[in-house]
Amino acid sequence: MATRGVGLAVILLFVLAACQPATASPSPAATTPGPAASSEPPPSAETSSSTEASPPAPAGQTDTAWGRIWDSLPAAFPAYPGATPAEGAATGPASAVLAIQGAEAETVAGWMQSKLEQATYSTEALSGPLEDGSYVLDSTGPAPGCRVRVSIAPLGGLTTVTVLYGADCPKP
Repeated sequence: MATRGVGLAVILLFVLAACQPATASPSPAATTPGPAASSEPPPSAETSSSTEASPPAPAGQTDTAWGRIWDSLPAAFPAYPGATPAEGAATGPASAVLAIQGAEAETVAGWMQSKLEQATYSTEALSGPLEDGSYVLDSTGPAPGCRVRVSIAPLGGLTTVTVLYGADCPKP
């Protein structure tokens, strides 16, 4: 009886081994856990192509987790007095990163909200102060689909302003 159980186990191992694809070396896909096996057939090429990522961003634009943005700001975009470019403070893609010496994040957030509203942007939300003392201002512009996110964060004696200027906004 024990011999029969061992024989079945050996057969089961051979069957399982036969179901595994043969590869010369493990590929990243072979070592990365994937979705659970399914009895459904794999999606066709037609289905796969319809769920692929959007086309690459055109020149002058970048895709971010927030959405597609312009890589720069229009000349008329409000900038806090004394703000200077601070690309070294960027934590990811941005339309602009600015540093302001000696200004409180709350003051800068209120100023940005006021100036954007004067420039015909509507405030969707002003969040803050967050746990780290930062503020996030979400606005919509006059053009359909135009969105802007301004993040204001205290950083030592500086306040950084990171602007994401949506790709549906007028070209800078």
